[in-house]
Amino acid sequence: MDSTDSSSEGPVYYYVGQHESRRDLPVTPEVLRQAHDCNYNMLTTPITSPLFHSRVLTLLSTYLIDLKEGNNSKAETPIISSLSPTDVAVTPGEVNSQLVSYASPWIDLSSPDPVVCHLSRQVLELEISYAGFCGLRIVVIPGPKMLYGNAYGEGVAQHAYAIHEALAISHMQILVQLPMMEPPDQDTGEVEGSLTPFTRAEYIEEGVKPKHDLMGTWDAWQIIRTVCKYNLRLFVALSIPRHPPPIHAQSRWLSEPLRLLCLSTATFLPDPQGSPILSKPNQASIHRYMTLKTPPGIILCDVGPIPGLDKPEAKLPQAGGFVEADASSDASALPTPSEAVQFQQALPTPAEAAQFQQQQGPKHRNSKTSQDSTPHLTHIRKLQRIQPPRTIIEQYALEYQDYLQGPLQPLAQNLESITYEVFEGDPVKYDLYEQAIRKALIEWSQQKKSTSSPTGNIVVAVVGAGRGPLVTRALRASEQAGVKIELWAVEKNPNAYVLLQQHNEFSWQRQVHLVQSDMRSWKGPSHPTEQLPAYPQPSKTSPSSPQSTTTTHYPIDILISELLGSFADNELSPECLDGITPLLNPRHGISIPQSYTSYLTPIAAPKLHAEILARTPSDATAPNTPYVVMLHAIDYLSTVPLTPSALEPIILEAWSFSHSPPKNLNHQQAAKKGSENKHNERSARLTFPAPHRGACHGLAGYFEAVLYGDVELSTHPLTMARKSANMTSWFPIFFPLK
Repeated sequence: MDSTDSSSEGPVYYYVGQHESRRDLPVTPEVLRQAHDCNYNMLTTPITSPLFHSRVLTLLSTYLIDLKEGNNSKAETPIISSLSPTDVAVTPGEVNSQLVSYASPWIDLSSPDPVVCHLSRQVLELEISYAGFCGLRIVVIPGPKMLYGNAYGEGVAQHAYAIHEALAISHMQILVQLPMMEPPDQDTGEVEGSLTPFTRAEYIEEGVKPKHDLMGTWDAWQIIRTVCKYNLRLFVALSIPRHPPPIHAQSRWLSEPLRLLCLSTATFLPDPQGSPILSKPNQASIHRYMTLKTPPGIILCDVGPIPGLDKPEAKLPQAGGFVEADASSDASALPTPSEAVQFQQALPTPAEAAQFQQQQGPKHRNSKTSQDSTPHLTHIRKLQRIQPPRTIIEQYALEYQDYLQGPLQPLAQNLESITYEVFEGDPVKYDLYEQAIRKALIEWSQQKKSTSSPTGNIVVAVVGAGRGPLVTRALRASEQAGVKIELWAVEKNPNAYVLLQQHNEFSWQRQVHLVQSDMRSWKGPSHPTEQLPAYPQPSKTSPSSPQSTTTTHYPIDILISELLGSFADNELSPECLDGITPLLNPRHGISIPQSYTSYLTPIAAPKLHAEILARTPSDATAPNTPYVVMLHAIDYLSTVPLTPSALEPIILEAWSFSHSPPKNLNHQQAAKKGSENKHNERSARLTFPAPHRGACHGLAGYFEAVLYGDVELSTHPLTMARKSANMTSWFPIFFPLK
């Protein structure tokens, strides 16, 4: 279960387990090996035995009888004695790392009867403590019972405090098993031997039966994880119904910390041949859940015992084929990610499956269900093989998915080469920049605009040149457009400037005028020397090489920058460009980008919220820091239905900035204006309709930018595919709320 991190290469491997509500035999290495041979990856185990269950039932019933008969000597709540060897169903062993333990499903932590509730908490504490001792790492605890009489959800808080105590006494991962939605009749049925029927009548409220609530189960989970302070060891084991709820309820669970998807026989439908399959909506939901960075495991509940345990010498039915009993794998460890890929590749291809059926003859081909003793598992393995491929963005961003990163501060810090390299790996952004530059050059030439250079060439300046990708694109755009340019590259990072000099010598054939300077203090292009040296000295702004005061400066015709952050202006693009836009050609000057707009929408992001809470004790600024995040496990809270199976988020404009030659403003005046910075202040008051209740953990921020004319780039979810599909240079920004 700890090896489920998804790999960016190839399809996601499905880790599938088998659960029996009444597992008669302990899980030994031989049983686990048999399960592996049948293509299961893990098994579940109860913690305590039926004898312990009987002991608790006897204790409770005896206590209630004595209480009813007025025996005051036993009026205090009964105490369960320590576990004995006959009380437990598992012992320490090497197989435990591959087992998911289940707390007793018959306890009732949310019971309104204090005796039933207290006894249930004792059972849970004993089981959690013993499971941790045995080396089990995961325990599944039944979720709260929502309906007692006509009182709905009254016991959720006390159930939550029981979970909170369980987290305190163990280092195990705790999974709360919850249905995706309550059944419409609000009757989930009672587990055999449940303590719930012992609830005394005086504790059951009468009244009007509450209406069915699609979000009632999520409300219960929200209370539990809030009481548990978003503990990072608390997860959800989500039970999937046969017919999934509306898309807004499904999307809500995608944002939660899913660890297991629980599928019972009731989840499946029969196909025309009688084999169990999932409905198309459920298949789509599973594929969607499997796009998470850590995909949830799948537990098949009560779909039949592990075949072959009574005949170990026989051929073992496997999902999609057969293996020999003596070819079973080592049961000592789960597959590593690389082994999991090999394991997945070992599954039969459709052609091999067809050949196998042909060899079995007509009789077997017409009785598919009867020959397959693990038909539910076979269907899950089929879904694994036909899962949709990851998009380019999903492949690139998988390792960054829902990972909090502080925004870059290129103005205050000199970036390292590897940081530049990561951003240069996005061809989409630079293709768009090149397209915008080429378009601007062609239009300038066609419209016969006057240039600023004494040579008559169009003066182009790349400011914040970094390692030079935009310089290369500007040279290429000039060549493709057939328009000559005079190209300047300005970079303040002295380390990057060294590389720019090397590029100018060996790649750009000395076509570029290099300047080491902060763009805000650069005085602009000047008359070039008769011959450019291979390694030009820094400009007059560099203290190591002062220039003559008689140097004549002239304007920039096209100014190119890539200073945008994830929220457009959050890396000080407006402030930086304030100091250089006065150098633009006052009549025809062009800034690329010309403008950019920021957008916001409220989101539920419990995983991010939990991570920020965990950081806060050691970093008091964590809740107040905006983070760059590849948002995935989130739920948009403000939406409109697009189709019955899709929602569209409502994302509103916050503010925008544009850059053009300032009117009647010289360089010194612009510098003074930039230092005041009041003109760059922005604020917005936005109203978002929220059709369904939820917890807002923060705001997701995006931007759109007009590079030039109709050439645009976007991180806006609704326009990115049209304007800059598969662009990976920017992730959204996340503004957390306390």
